[in-house]
Amino acid sequence: MKFSIYLLLAMACAACSTQKAEIKTPSFDEQITRKPADYSNGSIWQASSRSMTEDFKAYQRGDIITIVISETASASKQASTNTERSSSVTAGIPNLLGLEKFGLIKNNMDLANLINASGDSKFAGTGSTSRQDNLTATISAKVLAVLANGNLQIEGRRNVKVNNEDQEIVLTGTVRPVDISPNNTINSIFVADAKISYTGRGVITDRQSPGWLMNILDKVWPF
Repeated sequence: MKFSIYLLLAMACAACSTQKAEIKTPSFDEQITRKPADYSNGSIWQASSRSMTEDFKAYQRGDIITIVISETASASKQASTNTERSSSVTAGIPNLLGLEKFGLIKNNMDLANLINASGDSKFAGTGSTSRQDNLTATISAKVLAVLANGNLQIEGRRNVKVNNEDQEIVLTGTVRPVDISPNNTINSIFVADAKISYTGRGVITDRQSPGWLMNILDKVWPF
């Protein structure tokens, strides 16, 4: 009996002393496995080396490409409406089976002017809207994958922190190798399915937004 109790206590202590191993997810660069260069044969040329006539543009997974973001968008719309309508109705029955000469009808009704109505309505409306956006930046992106047709899927992130204010730029999309310039740069207008996000987090951004109570009132206020 004592031996069983001691055995249970030992197992409990062993369980308490067990520590969970920290699992670290490898980064994008660590996931890329490439065979290291082998210069043991005395040659500086390797199987993975590029041709001497090729440039150094991004072409495979893990390569870095520079994106020149130059986005300018403007739109305007103007509409004007003007309508007018006027109508009038006049009706009378001078003769009503001869009854107009007798009794109540003769003394109290003017059959020649039974109905006389008119209506007039006008509507005029005008509206206009305009918007202009500009974003200029330069960001480096990584090639996430090479598609079957040779196009490159890219993603770039840049975070700048000044006085506890974070400014983050995120760009994703697909580019064609032929659009990449010899100095390994490409304009954002050549990025297909481009998603460009420029956001901020911090005290300044918080002060530019209304409080939570004001947001609730704006949603429920009926007027």
